[in-house]
Amino acid sequence: MTAPTRFLRHTAALVSVFAATGAYAQSTIKIGEINSYKAQPAFLEPYKRGYELAIEEINAAGGVNGKKLEIIARDDNGNPGDSVRVAEELITREKVDVLFGGFLSNTGLAITDFAKQRKVFFLASEPLTDKIVWENGNRYTYRLRPSLYMQVAMLVPEALKLKKKRWAIVYPNYEYGQSSVATFKKLMTAAQPDIEWVAEQATPLGKVDAGAVTQALADAKPDAIFNTLFGADLGRFVREGNTRGLFENRQVVSLLTGEPEYLDPLKDEAPKNWIVTGYPWYSITTPENKKFVDAFRKKFNDYPRLGSVVGYSSVMSLAAGLKKAGSSDTEKMVQAFKGLVVPTPMGNITYRAQDNQSTMGAYVGRTDVKDGKGIMVDYKYVDGASVQLSDAEVKKLRPAD
Repeated sequence: MTAPTRFLRHTAALVSVFAATGAYAQSTIKIGEINSYKAQPAFLEPYKRGYELAIEEINAAGGVNGKKLEIIARDDNGNPGDSVRVAEELITREKVDVLFGGFLSNTGLAITDFAKQRKVFFLASEPLTDKIVWENGNRYTYRLRPSLYMQVAMLVPEALKLKKKRWAIVYPNYEYGQSSVATFKKLMTAAQPDIEWVAEQATPLGKVDAGAVTQALADAKPDAIFNTLFGADLGRFVREGNTRGLFENRQVVSLLTGEPEYLDPLKDEAPKNWIVTGYPWYSITTPENKKFVDAFRKKFNDYPRLGSVVGYSSVMSLAAGLKKAGSSDTEKMVQAFKGLVVPTPMGNITYRAQDNQSTMGAYVGRTDVKDGKGIMVDYKYVDGASVQLSDAEVKKLRPAD
């Protein structure tokens, strides 16, 4: 073989490789995902499994618009600055088409602002702060999970039925905790003006001094307690409260405590008769949930948590939006998500055009212990559409797109 012939064959091989690489890039839709995996593993490990199941199902069925979906995930260390840094990396270096994810409210707000500045589509999967769709809302950002306002509004009717006058409050001292407490106070006081707020404990996220907190609450002698602690903070609070008798003959309303991520680790120490939001996957009999639970258990040999529903529904939402848009183009995605209907394990949800918030609901019930494990009982599903503000109220809160 002559030298020129070898050169031509080598060149042809390189062209073939580059063409194949280009074809692969063109045959996939790259999705960037940002989350606090190291900081919040209890929720986010099941969440990751949820979106992995969704990707597997979608790609096995042929993908979206003839293309396979590929997720490129990054950890933000639970830090807003890192959230923005990795978002920029995903856009510029990895060339992702859309973004999704977020867990903490402060990191979610950081990515929301990034989406606005860089004009990139972002689906906030988990961050609960109302600001994501209200004060800091923008046309490029949509949100899946029920907002803080929605979840608190689901609990308030049950709290009012208690007819308790003296209330104490405990919460993590950052955006999520501050906003949830402000909403609870506002809605409760409007419906029951004689309420007295006798104690308030704002704790550093992840660093609750459970002994001091429970003693301070006990000293105030409240009739009822509103709690928004979660994760390890919740576990410490529950155990210390049990030890000191804080919950004896006292009603507790607790946001998120019915989620398996936080209830399961407590085992037989789980609180009894608390009013909570959560996900009792083990006894929900809807076809949508049963199908999801069966598929999840088959793939992972484990049961799903609420995070699994969030991860799965996030990717299913993106797939539905991409299909409707016929493209991953930002402007087309923004328009496609307006009024988008998506099947999820909790039934069909709709992304509202007026504030980019989905109508996903939550289960509200009471806690109990069975076979040495915390569970939810006497629960009902509250449709998110039933606890959202009117269009007129949203218009006052949300800046024009």
